[in-house]
Amino acid sequence: MGPETARGLDRRHFLAAATTAATTAAVVPAIPPTLAWAAAGAPAYLAATRDAGGDYRLIGLGRDGAARFALPLPERGHAAAAHPLRAEAVAFARRPGRFAIVIDCVAGRELARLESPAGRHFYGHGTFSADGRYLFTTENAVESGEGRLGIWDAHAGYARIGEVSTGGIGPHDLLLMPDGVTLVVANGGIRTHPESGREKLNLASMMPNLAYLRAEDGVILDRIEPPSALRQNSIRHLAVSPSRTVAAAMQWQGDPADGVPLLAFHRPGDGPLRFAEAAPWEMALMLGYAGSVAFTGAGTRAAITSPRGGRVMAWDVAGGPAISWSRPDVCGLAPSPGGWLATDGLGGVIQLDVDLTPKAAIRHDGAFDNHLVALQPTL
Repeated sequence: MGPETARGLDRRHFLAAATTAATTAAVVPAIPPTLAWAAAGAPAYLAATRDAGGDYRLIGLGRDGAARFALPLPERGHAAAAHPLRAEAVAFARRPGRFAIVIDCVAGRELARLESPAGRHFYGHGTFSADGRYLFTTENAVESGEGRLGIWDAHAGYARIGEVSTGGIGPHDLLLMPDGVTLVVANGGIRTHPESGREKLNLASMMPNLAYLRAEDGVILDRIEPPSALRQNSIRHLAVSPSRTVAAAMQWQGDPADGVPLLAFHRPGDGPLRFAEAAPWEMALMLGYAGSVAFTGAGTRAAITSPRGGRVMAWDVAGGPAISWSRPDVCGLAPSPGGWLATDGLGGVIQLDVDLTPKAAIRHDGAFDNHLVALQPTL
């Protein structure tokens, strides 16, 4: 990571600390340990909401979907990243927002507020290094349109210490792989500019990719692109199974009636993307939009949501026919014991089994936003 890929970063300091994290990855889990998140009142999930009065909040939910806390947000929120060693998380603004909030998830209070540097904005997602030392954030380099991975030192009050390339345009989601040393990034391929709001500026030439980066130095290990016929299938959201299978949810920029696949699987080193199959008419019911993606806790099935189509679809990772369930404005999705937990724009929180059969539901005032972030192991 030289000066051409990192700004303001003490290279030797970062590499030394990151190397230590890599060598201890076998004993430092990449998911929050049960004990760290089992403190009284700690939530199992986080979700951004908008209440009936139009105010934005971050809600902590228990495993049963009941609220543990509600924290005000300055603007619309999107997703969050859980610290691997303590009951702390960072919640991000929706693209092209510039704020991120560090949260004490037991007390339900704000600890610190981050702001993207000049010329950068957040894409709504982030993840931590295996030892919790570094926070990585997906960002837009506004003038060039290049995707950047911001690096923040959680041991130094979340000081910004540098950035590297994501290997593409429009990076959205990113996760740490189970090996604790590799990051996977969804480069959506769509260029935007804050002055144009959320307008898509390069649909005719866009090319998304799934990129694997070495966390210790930002080196791009591999980039996998969809076939040319699906180059307008923007890779947006990710989930990773315990067996290192990546599930990539997509948003089609062509005609929604095309019924293209919106979920693909990949394992590092395995070659091209493997698309989850379904009849085109069934995929067309998703209206070209996958909002969230999640594996079951065991990683044997993966599901995507479509708030536009009001549907959830799930597949066995090993292959087989799709199953589906209808729910208006459903979008948030996360693993839960025995299946998934889903949220919708009407305030609903629904327990689903592995066959997408609803088992329980409760309703909150207001509307849930796009994502439901799991903070605790769900096996």
